[in-house]
Amino acid sequence: MISTPPLQTQNPADYLKRYYGYDRFRPMQEAIIQSILSGRDTVVLMPTGGGKSVCFQIPALMLPGVTIVVSPLIALMKDQVGALHMNGIQAAYYNSTQTSREQRDIEADCHKGKLKLLYVSPEKLLTESFFHFLKQINVSLFAIDEAHCISSWGHDFRPEYTQLHVLKEQFPQVPTIALTATADKLTRQDIATGLGMVDPAVFVASFNRTNLSLQVLPGQNRLQQIIRLLQQKPNTSGIIYCLSRKSTESLAAKLQEKGFSAAFYHAKMDPDDRNKTQEAFLRDDVRIMCATIAFGMGIDKSNVRWVIHYNMPKNIESFYQEIGRAGRDGAAAQTVLFYSFADVATYKEMLAENNPANLGLQLAKLERMQQYADAHTCRRQILLSYFSEELPEPCGNCDV
Repeated sequence: MISTPPLQTQNPADYLKRYYGYDRFRPMQEAIIQSILSGRDTVVLMPTGGGKSVCFQIPALMLPGVTIVVSPLIALMKDQVGALHMNGIQAAYYNSTQTSREQRDIEADCHKGKLKLLYVSPEKLLTESFFHFLKQINVSLFAIDEAHCISSWGHDFRPEYTQLHVLKEQFPQVPTIALTATADKLTRQDIATGLGMVDPAVFVASFNRTNLSLQVLPGQNRLQQIIRLLQQKPNTSGIIYCLSRKSTESLAAKLQEKGFSAAFYHAKMDPDDRNKTQEAFLRDDVRIMCATIAFGMGIDKSNVRWVIHYNMPKNIESFYQEIGRAGRDGAAAQTVLFYSFADVATYKEMLAENNPANLGLQLAKLERMQQYADAHTCRRQILLSYFSEELPEPCGNCDV
């Protein structure tokens, strides 16, 4: 890791140029950074690819002490810390895959003021020993990534996230920033309340990714339809999201038989194989990734030209987050959803079997997703209205 001497300036734009190579901020980034620097709790809702991480990484560089970043996925932490090292920023992650010796070295680096960002899972953060460690170091900021996991109204609720209010109780003077790519109004309110935030500044970026085309196709003969789509886009990178681990493997095998550069990815793979597959996709050694929803969080690949959903997702939040992995470079990208009533029936069966506490909510979210797939009006208007954003005219970049 190359560490660069600290900048002697309080201008965020200088940090943006030095560490990220950009001359100007994207919409809202600078206002969010100023909010944090003023010591105010901040909630940020910004679509995938909107540049959320810069919003806490630059304050982390500017403030004395270390920023603690709470992140739900170990693979994601590893990627983000690797990217920070490439930019000359001193960062580490702290999780259950490390030896106690490695963890002690990281703690020592924090004590010496060598680290600016430390990534940690909520489970690790909430242990007594980690809290004891936090009390001994200078914490400048808490950044809660994937903050929708706090809310039982959210699409990816995680019980351990509900305990994060203890941060505000134990460190009332340390500002907190909560970041997510997808949250409706109820979820936004839950995030602020669940973290014990006091009068937070709330920033909601536009969800209108105009460069993404939206298309829904009937779920019959999916393989033939996918092959036709891929033939129209030779040598481009894309992701095909599947419902089951088995279907990722069989679809990748069928595409390989047809001469396509395809691989599969799911949570039950050997971690080394998973990492190798992900790396191959990032380097363009593999063009097509057949994956479950385990793939893609925090993947910073700008040239994904298309995202196909082999099955309909179970809610609009997941769908929006997954299509958001296409076209992060701002160039045109295509999104295709295969829709059949069988997918809806499968989800309803799964929900009836599991009988979750928020069954009614999950069924309502499924219904909204189905309405999008069945739509006879502009799909983008339906998507945006879900996130309380209005599009006065049809978009002209969907299939309706």
